[in-house]
Amino acid sequence: MARRTRAEMEETRATLLAIARKLFTERGYADTSMDDLTAQVGLTRGALYHHFGDKQGLLSAVVEQLDAEMDERLQAITDTAEDAWLGFCHRCRAYLEMALEPQIQRIVLRDARAVLGGGSPDAQRHCVESMQLLIDNLIQQGIVVNVNSQALASLIYGSLAEVAFWIANAEDGNARLAQGVAALDLLLRGILVKRQGEEE
Repeated sequence: MARRTRAEMEETRATLLAIARKLFTERGYADTSMDDLTAQVGLTRGALYHHFGDKQGLLSAVVEQLDAEMDERLQAITDTAEDAWLGFCHRCRAYLEMALEPQIQRIVLRDARAVLGGGSPDAQRHCVESMQLLIDNLIQQGIVVNVNSQALASLIYGSLAEVAFWIANAEDGNARLAQGVAALDLLLRGILVKRQGEEE
């Protein structure tokens, strides 16, 4: 048998990821079998093992892909914002809104936490670092109070992550999203520099 080319290997990997995202979203990780995954794409278990090690490795790869897509979307909000503060607020709210999207809700916020213990440390560190840069900029502009930006970024990111899990696991996610956004707005107002004449 001829050796498969790099392009063919990459195509197989992409196909497995795509079908895994579909099945994990529709059925959940626990109710998706290895045979379900391979049958959908006409491959053997060996192909899946070769690319991902096992089913859990496949879940990790899917979560990594979704995390990267979420990061791109959040970065686009920041990049296109005309106002740094409003861009920061919209970015935080968008993160919570993503908790209601089926793929993110089921795979990233439910199954990944149950099976993998949550997102990867690298992804979490990247999120905090990205938020820290935004906060540094807001502090330099005199918009946000001058505190340790890493501490503040860790606090806000941790809060957003927990509220996203809370929204994702609700029977009425829309109600929880509204409650989460209201709480977020209160939190964010609290880090603004008070202007002369504003209420304390």
